[in-house]
Amino acid sequence: MNDTATINVRHLRKIYPGGVEAVKGIDFEVGAGEVFGLLGPNGAGKSTTIGMLTTTIAPTSGTATLGGHDVARDPLGARAISSVVFQEAVVDGGLSGRRNLELHARLWGVSPSQTQARLAELVPAFGLAELVERPMDSFSGGQRRRLEIARALVSRPQVLFLDEPTVGLDSRIRHELLDLIAGLRERFDMTILLSTHYLEEARQLCDRVAIMHEGQIVGLDSPNRLLAELGNEILELRVDGDAPAALAALRASGIASSDAYAIGSTVTVPLHDHDVAQALAALSDTSLSPAAVATRGPTLDDVYLRLTGEQIPEAA
Repeated sequence: MNDTATINVRHLRKIYPGGVEAVKGIDFEVGAGEVFGLLGPNGAGKSTTIGMLTTTIAPTSGTATLGGHDVARDPLGARAISSVVFQEAVVDGGLSGRRNLELHARLWGVSPSQTQARLAELVPAFGLAELVERPMDSFSGGQRRRLEIARALVSRPQVLFLDEPTVGLDSRIRHELLDLIAGLRERFDMTILLSTHYLEEARQLCDRVAIMHEGQIVGLDSPNRLLAELGNEILELRVDGDAPAALAALRASGIASSDAYAIGSTVTVPLHDHDVAQALAALSDTSLSPAAVATRGPTLDDVYLRLTGEQIPEAA
């Protein structure tokens, strides 16, 4: 265990009543000031992991610490240095934005003078100046999300948890919120752990990503290093016929390695040290011919497919 890490997770496991094992003994660390992502579809174990780290779900076994505070043995200490923005809204819709912020500050023991000073900084920083006096029921989804994140920062947390922060938002609002989240670390000097099923969101925001699949971490590294494992170029072939047979032929020729895969009629091949001409020449030796050929750079979707054999659903 790295004693200098802000978040330390060791063999963390959660089994729900009925025997459902949502998290299967995972390990990871998050350094001070790092933005760390849990990437995977719904059901992968991301929200359960965040629930255990934020002390709202009791671990079945294993340990987790925030700033040295064990989440099971010292939950109040862990809560005192962290804040969380859950998937579901937890604001009071009948109160104004300002009253929601002030109430949160009071619950966290922030003095009235500190509260007003912090609101004077947070309200304009989150683009809430023209909204903060309105009742929360009148806020749009994106406006509500901005206020929820601002509220989480009133207590000046050492660790901020964001559980699917952009889910349910339209594309334009998502991108605006991503820009806002990207600036949090520099502005407020904190460690951030977020969960997401959006591949490009993880790549844009995170220093490192833990890819979760069926309660386990199947890959953990920086997005760029995960992508580098697939090389610089991906070949996609749509074949008329048996795509697995085409993949097998490319593997037999040495063009495709174990990270190549076939889905439907499409064969996806990280080229590594080979080029497109070599791949097509190898395929010409078979009875199969490609109906379409394209090349592109690798994406985190390719990484996830290589590690799990499945795609992350777009509407997870």
